[in-house]
Amino acid sequence: MGMYRKNRATWLIGLALSGCVISSVAAAAGVESASDSSTPTVSNKLLLTGGVTQVEGSAGGGLTPWAVIGGYGTSDEIGANAFLTHVNLPDYHLDEVGAMVGLYDRVEVSFAQQRFNTEQVGAALGLGRGFTFQQNIIGVKVRLFGDVVLDQDSWLPQVSVGVQHKKNDQAGVLQFIGAKSDEGNDYYVNATKLFLGQSLLVNATLRFTKANQIGILGFGGDRNNSYKPEFEGSVAYLLSRNWAIGAEYRQKPNNLGIAKEDDWYDAFVAWAPNKHVSLTLAYADLGNIVIKDRQRGLYASVQVGF
Repeated sequence: MGMYRKNRATWLIGLALSGCVISSVAAAAGVESASDSSTPTVSNKLLLTGGVTQVEGSAGGGLTPWAVIGGYGTSDEIGANAFLTHVNLPDYHLDEVGAMVGLYDRVEVSFAQQRFNTEQVGAALGLGRGFTFQQNIIGVKVRLFGDVVLDQDSWLPQVSVGVQHKKNDQAGVLQFIGAKSDEGNDYYVNATKLFLGQSLLVNATLRFTKANQIGILGFGGDRNNSYKPEFEGSVAYLLSRNWAIGAEYRQKPNNLGIAKEDDWYDAFVAWAPNKHVSLTLAYADLGNIVIKDRQRGLYASVQVGF
């Protein structure tokens, strides 16, 4: 157990240092660019209005995607982000890396790789201490209509649809616990509205999914093997152009008789010193995961891009 805690601490320190170093480099680049009036701006989007990177690699909050297109590219620009995320729970931890490209503020393509470490729970279940589930996620999101920043004189939100294709690498274990498949698709539609005068952003997402613990425990199960609509919501308050705080909720299916799922919640703070880097910290409550209740802990993510 001590080894895992030490590795977690090392990882978190590295995450924080990475954010500081990247921020310093990006800030220096910004000063250099500002000193040259002939240098074009990267984008005219507002800070933090492109969201951060959510746990499955799409632009949004930490737990749920938003209707925004990732990166700071506008209608005639291409934007891109890369991210590194760690979720530290009492009995498990999740490490994740990935990247996304936003095309002309219309289409987003993303890739994420998750590694979910079961720590001592893996030994208790006979899988071995530190047994790890790896999941690759490819996402595509398309903005249908609306503009989260420009439509301030209308109640019309920005609306997007998306799909996340997920593939787990532990087919044998998933079959043993009752999952029907080691891969599947999540489909979602979301609406995001920014009330700029009130510094408030609101998002609602409807996801159609068969995923167990977002796919880490496979798809479908003995209790249910059909798509079910699940609600997800986010509220963010912009404290300044660089800081935002907020909260999220994510409804979860309950497909496996052996592993009850609870809905997810978080409260977060996001800092974006410029358009090249952001750091998000959250306290996440993920409820029951397999045989362990009260899985609450730190969510930390660094995002770099343009």
